[in-house]
Amino acid sequence: MEENLEQLQRWIDSSDNIVFFGGAGVSTESGIPDFRSVDGLYHQQFAYPPEVMLSHSFYRSHPEEFFDFYRKKLLAPGAQPNAAHKKLAGLEAAGKLKAVITQNIDGLHQRAGSREVLELHGSTLRNFCEQCGRAYDTSVIAESQGVPRCACGGIIKPDVVLYEESLDSRLLHRAVDYIRRADVLIIGGTSLVVYPAAGLIDYYPGRKLVLINKSATGMDARANLVVTGAIGQVLRQIAVR
Repeated sequence: MEENLEQLQRWIDSSDNIVFFGGAGVSTESGIPDFRSVDGLYHQQFAYPPEVMLSHSFYRSHPEEFFDFYRKKLLAPGAQPNAAHKKLAGLEAAGKLKAVITQNIDGLHQRAGSREVLELHGSTLRNFCEQCGRAYDTSVIAESQGVPRCACGGIIKPDVVLYEESLDSRLLHRAVDYIRRADVLIIGGTSLVVYPAAGLIDYYPGRKLVLINKSATGMDARANLVVTGAIGQVLRQIAVR
């Protein structure tokens, strides 16, 4: 572990073109549950599987149940950035990190100070009326009952990518461009099983691919460096210089 951390530090010290790609594990240390861990949403009991309740078809056919689940499980208004978010923001401020590419929808990277954040799955902080396009704050959904509606009568939909919905192609192209040009690619807090986001690793041509995760992933054999541990605990030990 110590040797791997030292190698990671050397690569970070010698680079000014780092890209970070992260998943739900980046925010679990802020108290936001992921899906696949022992305490994740997939291991909790609901009337329907989480991937069904967060699908576009369920949103259309069972809007009240969708928003009830969404409010209880996806909104985390009290969550604060952890050591991982803060260290990544510090690396960007130092001119070393070019972009954060995230599967998370909580906005904690921006709250920590990161500026170039590509949110592949959208954000709970953005909400729009499907009928007139008016923007709404998250509190409107959090404090509503049943299906949140705009003054015009339209449903206020969170700007998150649901199952069965496509990712923003322009955002994906930007992510691919950053990864293709990166000197160091750090991937953290993700099991790398959700596609198409997980396929972004295929676009990295370099030889400094770092995987930081609490448990093994199916991509470990492709990495040049594997660091086992919670992403916040690992990055807390990295110096910005």
